[in-house]
Amino acid sequence: MISDFASIAVVGGSGLYSMPELTDTLEVQIETPFGNPSAPIIIGTLEGIRVAFLARHGIGHTLAPSEVPYRANIFALKKVGVERVISISACGSLRSDYAPGDIVIPDQLFDHTTGRARSFFGNGLVGHISVANPFCEDLSRLLVKAVIDAGAVVHSGGSFITIEGPRFSTRAESNLYRSWGMSIIGMTACPEAFLAREAEMCYSTMAHVTDYDVWHVEEKPVTVEMVIQTLNKNTATAQRAIRNLVTHLPATRLCDCGNSLATALITDRKMVPPDSISSLKPLIGKYLS
Repeated sequence: MISDFASIAVVGGSGLYSMPELTDTLEVQIETPFGNPSAPIIIGTLEGIRVAFLARHGIGHTLAPSEVPYRANIFALKKVGVERVISISACGSLRSDYAPGDIVIPDQLFDHTTGRARSFFGNGLVGHISVANPFCEDLSRLLVKAVIDAGAVVHSGGSFITIEGPRFSTRAESNLYRSWGMSIIGMTACPEAFLAREAEMCYSTMAHVTDYDVWHVEEKPVTVEMVIQTLNKNTATAQRAIRNLVTHLPATRLCDCGNSLATALITDRKMVPPDSISSLKPLIGKYLS
């Protein structure tokens, strides 16, 4: 761990590239076995709590969804002591009752991506993480309340499908996802949420509905302009919700996220390559000392 640390992190997606409310800020460059994170981590104080902020798409939004170094991002946050991650993301609605401008705190994920590194494990060390419930239920419950207190229309629950992108869906695809029972659609939740679980972090998403994707024939198909307009309106709400949340987080986690790897590592300890143990020490140090 570095000398200055934060136990809470906000990963900003489209529309939230900084947190000007942070004071006493420190910019931290973190090296990881998986390359550099999307941007330097900004650690500062929010409502008396040390909070880390990471711009998922890089400074100036230079990284496409498939180019985001998800493993480096989560690993870097782990190295600065993060235990809880709040993801801010844009999403399209696949339901008529989830309207643009609303906020969704989903409880399920469907990974429909094809070309992304999904795990920290491999290279002689195999881990099978449990993600039946991919979002931390405790953190999500607190996040719902924080968003309500911020004055937004919030929906608790829903299945979040992640597509590869960067293009938006065709109408045929959008209607298929609706038939599967998906609620919202985006491009960055996977593998970020799964990596957070491997890193034994609590993870929850504040998904901002910007459009009806392309299935809603009475609405205009989604465009970047449409997404940005809605996100700009919601930025202040997101910031209020984060302030609300950090002041109500219990000091000690009561969920099982902090012990996710306890029963996940299957490789015979004597067979794990020393290099793998060394490179993944921030993740597995307490299990393979």
